[in-house]
Amino acid sequence: MRSLPTRRIAAVALTAAASVVALAGPAFAHVTVNPGNAQQGGYTAVDFRVPNENDNASTVKLEVNLPLDHPLASVRTLPMPGWTTTVEKSKLDKPIKVHGNDVNEAVSKITWTADAGTKIAPGQFQEFRVSIGPLPTDTDKLVFKALQSYDNGDVVRWIDEAKDGQPEPAKPAPVLALDKAAAGGEHGATVAPTATADGHGHGDATTQAAASSDKGSDSTARVLAVVGIVVGLVGAAFGVLGLRRKNGGSAS
Repeated sequence: MRSLPTRRIAAVALTAAASVVALAGPAFAHVTVNPGNAQQGGYTAVDFRVPNENDNASTVKLEVNLPLDHPLASVRTLPMPGWTTTVEKSKLDKPIKVHGNDVNEAVSKITWTADAGTKIAPGQFQEFRVSIGPLPTDTDKLVFKALQSYDNGDVVRWIDEAKDGQPEPAKPAPVLALDKAAAGGEHGATVAPTATADGHGHGDATTQAAASSDKGSDSTARVLAVVGIVVGLVGAAFGVLGLRRKNGGSAS
């Protein structure tokens, strides 16, 4: 009779651990923008990180839609061997001022298409780098709706926007959070514009790389947190098992 509660405790602990891993797993499969935050008013370089979440197909195209309600006057893509990049522009309903000049159109969509022999295979991911700016000062985030296409014809639409107080949607759109610029500086901690870059204040490759040097820290922290929870649950279960066995031995 003593073995029945013991088995139940072990089963509950293992079920809880499996649930934690199951809930944490899908978060790692999202298409995301990294780093996930920048400062308003400046320029920065970001990576659209695309994991392949299909065990039986490979990713061969990524389409990223840029918000025209908060248009970005300057958008530049980093060339990627094996991928063809197409940039589409749209006319703005209302021109925006950038460095004292009127800008009447802005990039509305970027498409990366894999060349023959190139793909993001199962178990792999790829990052697509873009330099953007100036970042708007009238919003706290930019939402980039994305479509991920597979070579079997499947298309995953990462377009759902998270709402305050509600669970994260199943297919959330990549979001870049925008922080207010630090006092005393126009761009704060955002990638600093340099004179050796282009005429619009974009940093060179070295400067832009620094902006995403910590891009993996969030994912690492999440993984460690999940592992810690699982280990704690299993350890607690076995601790209870040991205590029951000890008490049972004393009673006999």
